[in-house]
Amino acid sequence: MVLLLGGLSEARDQAWADPQGDGEVAVIEHLRLQVPQKSREDWMVAERGSWEPWLNQQPGFLGRDLFWDPATEEGTLLIRWSSREAWKSISPAEVERVQERFETLAREQTGDNQGNPFPLVFEGELLPQ
Repeated sequence: MVLLLGGLSEARDQAWADPQGDGEVAVIEHLRLQVPQKSREDWMVAERGSWEPWLNQQPGFLGRDLFWDPATEEGTLLIRWSSREAWKSISPAEVERVQERFETLAREQTGDNQGNPFPLVFEGELLPQ
């Protein structure tokens, strides 16, 4: 069983929409993180304090869904973008800044002293057919 973690998807009905009407289709950024059972809520607090507000300000961001799989103790993030161009136009330095904020919050929540309590285990993209 995989659990959908609520409250983080405002644009579910627009997942494949083309809001600009310019013919570009949506792309989904697909991430998986290691999230132990005992730290699920810590992960959510770190997401809400870093990625969520930042993503909501990004041009082309349509919404996201977060899932947690108890069998693998992994979090899955499906982040919807209006186009691959909108997603990839974000500078790596900007992404790193938000990632640092996420890791700081995650360490505060989990009590870890260093590193990323929720390391990335997979990064990819999905396209509609």
